[in-house]
Amino acid sequence: MTMPCPCGTAQPYADCCAPLHQNRHPATNAEALMRSRYSAYTLGETGYIRDTTVPAQQPLLDMPAITRYSRDSEWLGLTVLHHIPDAGKNHARVVFEARFRAGGETHCHREDSAFVCIGGRWYFIDPTVALPAMKSPCICGSGRKFKHCCGGRLKNAAHG
Repeated sequence: MTMPCPCGTAQPYADCCAPLHQNRHPATNAEALMRSRYSAYTLGETGYIRDTTVPAQQPLLDMPAITRYSRDSEWLGLTVLHHIPDAGKNHARVVFEARFRAGGETHCHREDSAFVCIGGRWYFIDPTVALPAMKSPCICGSGRKFKHCCGGRLKNAAHG
């Protein structure tokens, strides 16, 4: 617990991402959630990855694949490039690069991720799972159509 936090803040893990992983308190903003999710990948805390994805998407996640990705990668570092805390009402974006080694090759995963705050908790909006039709109710439960809520945030985020 005295080790540096994998998320790159230079704080001890016990004071940074551990309280989030242990559900002692939620992330205060989208950047903190994204950093804690990166740390969860590095530490094999894949239940945390599931639990911090929008609840409506959680049953759609391929947890065996997420576990393999977490376990089979050597995590080399995280760089947060931009945090856009006001990307819309209850929405934020975080642009980051995660470096890792897998299969003997070094990779850099760059992503512009979308997040939504539901009931005072931040969640990752996963663009890799089946999403509702644009005119369907939003996955966050806002009562708005998906295209005018979370769907509109995904089209602005370049994932890859």
